[in-house]
Amino acid sequence: MTPWEMAAVLAAGAAGGAINTVVGSGSLITFPTLLAIGLPPITANVSNNIGLVPGGLTGVMGYRAELKGQRGRLLRLAPASVVGSVAGCLLLLNLPESTFSTIVILLIALSCALVVAQPAISRMLAMRPGPSSGAHGGLWLWLGTLAAGTYGGYFGAGQGILLIGLMGILLNDDLQRLNAAKNVLVLLVNTVAAVLYALVADVDWLAVLLVALGSMAGGFLGARVGRRLPPAVLRGVIVCIGAAAIVKLLID
Repeated sequence: MTPWEMAAVLAAGAAGGAINTVVGSGSLITFPTLLAIGLPPITANVSNNIGLVPGGLTGVMGYRAELKGQRGRLLRLAPASVVGSVAGCLLLLNLPESTFSTIVILLIALSCALVVAQPAISRMLAMRPGPSSGAHGGLWLWLGTLAAGTYGGYFGAGQGILLIGLMGILLNDDLQRLNAAKNVLVLLVNTVAAVLYALVADVDWLAVLLVALGSMAGGFLGARVGRRLPPAVLRGVIVCIGAAAIVKLLID
């Protein structure tokens, strides 16, 4: 890896950590960057997943105030995230790389669509009247968290947007509190996946280190100042990079 490539991965890690904390889908920054420097798709995916875990931790720490009173909710949903993450990892490790490259194109496209649709989803959630499905969202939220965990264990980009959309529909709570809960569940999914990947997958540890250093700084800054970023610009950048990743995978 050249010094310029190392700088690019470090910068991508910072951007990805900040975006994951504020919006979700930060992997649409880091994963294409790792592809661009020449890592194979599965190696890029697992290295990216492991590297983003420290950024997720700093992001959770930055949302400590919004997590107050959510212990019961998180304890109920955490097993779904863990089981889903393991299932997604097993799929990734047992399916051939050619299958991953095909599926990940669809997942990146889905993630980009979720990023574009997020403002409409947020407006819908803000205007939604009526009762929720209880303090913990009921069975539907548990199953949705399981599905999001499986998605995240296989390919992480966009799982945060899926989660916050589900929680917003099924829970009647402040959106910032839901975002804080989302950060915890995504961190749990990524941590479980990272442990499994570190044990059995092909990992580029230099890439992990650079993404980790960047994502730690990005996660902290995202929790502090991320709400001040122009959302339209941020979404545009994410979608453009996601489209570039799709083109790269198609060419390869």
